[in-house]
Amino acid sequence: MKKYIENYINEIEIKLEKGKLTKEEQQIFKDKITFFAHERLIHLLVTLFYVIYTLIFFCLGMLSYYFLIPFAIGIIFLLFYIPHYFFLETKVQYMYKLYDKIYK
Repeated sequence: MKKYIENYINEIEIKLEKGKLTKEEQQIFKDKITFFAHERLIHLLVTLFYVIYTLIFFCLGMLSYYFLIPFAIGIIFLLFYIPHYFFLETKVQYMYKLYDKIYK
């Protein structure tokens, strides 16, 4: 997903440097923003779910040490997933700025 978004943004930036985008390209860009924003929302929900999951197992870990194993798995997952979500968030926000440039 990262390479796909980066390649698409680079493609749009090159087209903007050459001139304006056609109406069809503008509509496709608008649709892509919608798709990426939806993807970002899904990743936010998954991140929040895993944070809650991890906190629950941390609390349960106070009762029994066996619950610390799923807690550790949740922490490891979040260490990799949060940067991915942050990447999506920043790229979608950058696409909003490109959208503003297109329509000015």
